[in-house]
Amino acid sequence: MSEYVIMSDSCCDLPADFAKALNIDTVPLIVNLNNVEYKNYLDEREITLSAFYKGLRKGYTAFTSAANADMFITQMTPYLENGQDIVYIGLSSLLSVTYQNACMAAEELKENYPDRTIVCIDSRCASLGQGLLLCLAAKEKASGKNLEELTAHVQETIPHICHWFTVDDLHFLKRGGRISSATASFGSILHIKPILRLNDEGGIVSADKARGRGTSIKALYQKLTESAMDISGQTVMICHADCSEDADYLANKIKNALNPADIIISPIGPVIGAHAGPGAIAVFFIGDKR
Repeated sequence: MSEYVIMSDSCCDLPADFAKALNIDTVPLIVNLNNVEYKNYLDEREITLSAFYKGLRKGYTAFTSAANADMFITQMTPYLENGQDIVYIGLSSLLSVTYQNACMAAEELKENYPDRTIVCIDSRCASLGQGLLLCLAAKEKASGKNLEELTAHVQETIPHICHWFTVDDLHFLKRGGRISSATASFGSILHIKPILRLNDEGGIVSADKARGRGTSIKALYQKLTESAMDISGQTVMICHADCSEDADYLANKIKNALNPADIIISPIGPVIGAHAGPGAIAVFFIGDKR
């Protein structure tokens, strides 16, 4: 059985030390804040999350770029040179062309390394939903699954990775084309917070609305209770865009009422955060369906 590695990209939003412990390598996407370009490394070596969100709150403009094929070639090549195969589990293809660029890189590399295998999987996930899938994949790899077995397991798991989230400032969704200017203005006046999810194809869809911040966070808890599978035996993940107190509130509510095996809280990285805005919060778990 050939040795293989698991790769992903920085939109998995896993803590850097956590990804390192799982032996997951990540290719950074790009964020541009106030006309300065940064690579979104998990260890924040080019821009810290504190500086990024402070900039957004000051009104700085932020936009993002996908990881390109050359970046994947550069990062994948050393593993292939070392005789290792690669399983890349990437950000939803409906949210970025990063996955397509990884596929392009894989096809080019296969010409130079015909004896090696590169599998690219569209996670149809984002942020810690992608991170949760990676954690489960790393666990299966550690249990001894080969590349083919791991690939099958990941594909079977993807439809059960639930993503539920809300945002605090509708104007970030407006800028990203998710809602109209009129909807953003009207919703802001009425303090309406959208309850959003990722569908089976990995696209963002609106599922509900809540009046006020507190109600929207409670709605995330309610969505978990309605669709989570065996909550006592799984790890729940929560991520937040510079609102750690709200994330702690949601985590404690879940822990006290449902007693999951573990809860992991991590900030939303700058690439996802540029589109969600400060105050976004999300919960991820395994459910019967998305």
